[in-house]
Amino acid sequence: MMAAVIFLVSLILLLQFFVSYCRSLVAASAREPLSTDVQKVTGISAQANGRDFVKVMQFLHLCPGRLEDRGEVRSVGVYFDLLNLLGGAISKIIPASSSWIEGERGRCAYFAAVALDRRIAFSRELLAAQMEN
Repeated sequence: MMAAVIFLVSLILLLQFFVSYCRSLVAASAREPLSTDVQKVTGISAQANGRDFVKVMQFLHLCPGRLEDRGEVRSVGVYFDLLNLLGGAISKIIPASSSWIEGERGRCAYFAAVALDRRIAFSRELLAAQMEN
């Protein structure tokens, strides 16, 4: 019984750390402006909503990946799924939480758009390097 309690507490603390980590990633990307190319492709200018996340992630998977951001993108994707799960379960109990959850989902979509912008810039750098050689 004690092992189960320790496991449950550890799981809750790990989840708390994971959420804090993802929120810090999302907050850091909120300060970065999007290029006009990404704004045109995604339709996101300054404010994103949760419905944009899936579309931006599809574009993101089409670009060559950077080793530096794979873990971050995957983590924010899991955080987005967690928000969807939480939104479905808690929004009926606490209606005021749905606006916060939708705001977080929108920030996740903006994070994905910033990651797409970075990958496009990386692809351009690769192309320029190949054209030099």
